Amino acid sequence: MLLSSSSSSFGLMNVVEHRATQKAHPFGDERTVDQAFPGAIHEKDADPFLMCDDFSMKSKGAEKDPDRFPVDWHPHRGIDVLTYLKSGIGRHGDSLGNRETYKTPGMQWMSTSSGVYHAEGGGTPKGVDNDGFQIWVNVPASKKLKDPRYGTVPPEKLPLVDMSNNTHARVLAGEFNVSSDKKVSGSFRSVQPVLIVDFEIKQNGFISFAVPEIMNNCLIYLYRGSGSIQGQSFRAKHVVRLDASSETQRVVKLEATENNEMHVFLFAGKRLNEPISWHGPIGWFIFAYCISSRLSTHFFAFAVMNTQEQLVQTFQDLKNGKFPPKRVNWNYKKISEFPKGSTNAL
Repeated sequence: MLLSSSSSSFGLMNVVEHRATQKAHPFGDERTVDQAFPGAIHEKDADPFLMCDDFSMKSKGAEKDPDRFPVDWHPHRGIDVLTYLKSGIGRHGDSLGNRETYKTPGMQWMSTSSGVYHAEGGGTPKGVDNDGFQIWVNVPASKKLKDPRYGTVPPEKLPLVDMSNNTHARVLAGEFNVSSDKKVSGSFRSVQPVLIVDFEIKQNGFISFAVPEIMNNCLIYLYRGSGSIQGQSFRAKHVVRLDASSETQRVVKLEATENNEMHVFLFAGKRLNEPISWHGPIGWFIFAYCISSRLSTHFFAFAVMNTQEQLVQTFQDLKNGKFPPKRVNWNYKKISEFPKGSTNAL
């Protein structure tokens, strides 16, 4: 909520830690991303957030073959995935029968649950920047094998809201008070309660707001420019973890410098406090299998479960053709095999 007379008794959240992003290679090639978490902040400390990859890549050109994607077909299970693009043209296909492109700033999200195969990219013209983020949110153990869900959000459904004081915001997930009498809800419908807001703060701009008490974890990612967070100065590509455990210290305070803009993400969520299994010994067996089968070589991290045994079961489902259990009944990788007039079927 924005600060008002009724919330003036709240104090600032304390800074627990701050770290610089780390370079990661999620595609297994020369392409790199700046990883806020788990690269800078460990997944146990970022709970329920698992990953935030910050990427900026020059497009090699829009794909002419409708069945080819720069990020080729790969599986996900047990997580909610958000691709948020700030420039370029988004493009996506999946095992639910969806094939869509979307303008930017826009986003595409999936609650992968029991399993989804998908591919993305190839919609942006040559030489145009693809700037954006891929964000993973963990899912409670009791809901990891539910049916998957999907959504695409074009720019007109993702407005940049004027917050006054040279500050604007896009609400991606959760409900955020943009004024004393108006709330905006994000279109990313994650299973676990989260609040994700992208703030664009111009020179000398500022904002203060209180994070809902249900959210007992809070991270701020400063991805462009410089400014202060809780009164401390930071530069771009730094992640700040705040103490969201107090009932009375709920306030986040952001302020840009006189000479620089400040672009930051708010990630607030309710911790799951459950075991996370996405690496470990079975991961390397899956890694080797995916290489031999020409699948994504990072599948062992694309399935996020609670135990190694569940990862083994995921591997068996993949190997035996039982993955994903919920899918269309045609070859979703070939647009020529889609039913006439169909864009999706589930």
